[in-house]
Amino acid sequence: MEVNNVEHLPERIGYITRVQSFSACHRLHSKALSDEENKKVFGKCNNPHGHGHNYKVEVTVCGKIDRRTGMVMNLTDLKQYIEEAIMIPLDHKNLDKDVPYFADVVSTTENLAVFIWDSLTKLLPPNLLYEIKVYETDKNIVVYRGE
Repeated sequence: MEVNNVEHLPERIGYITRVQSFSACHRLHSKALSDEENKKVFGKCNNPHGHGHNYKVEVTVCGKIDRRTGMVMNLTDLKQYIEEAIMIPLDHKNLDKDVPYFADVVSTTENLAVFIWDSLTKLLPPNLLYEIKVYETDKNIVVYRGE
């Protein structure tokens, strides 16, 4: 019986993207600006009652494809990390009131992407997270790569 020797294969890099959707509301308002400045900068998104979105997040990891398993990482693990970093803290929440990070950080989609990046990097193996892409709407998309 012949045993496959995968050691001779070249090392390959793969990218895995998992998509997750969640719903949340927020109000774009900066404590560093006056009420008048907030209204001018954020317009209708500064409504005191807030507004909601059905966000879509693409989480992309990048790494060596393991010669033994054929995987960059186990998708079951990635799904669990996304549950812990995105769904539990953000889904059906008021970002400004329910997520401590946004108490002093404006809940823009840019800052939401940073929050998700920071949360996932605490869970994932080092240097595996490649990109967070947040769709606030079909037309408004933010990409963050930890820079």
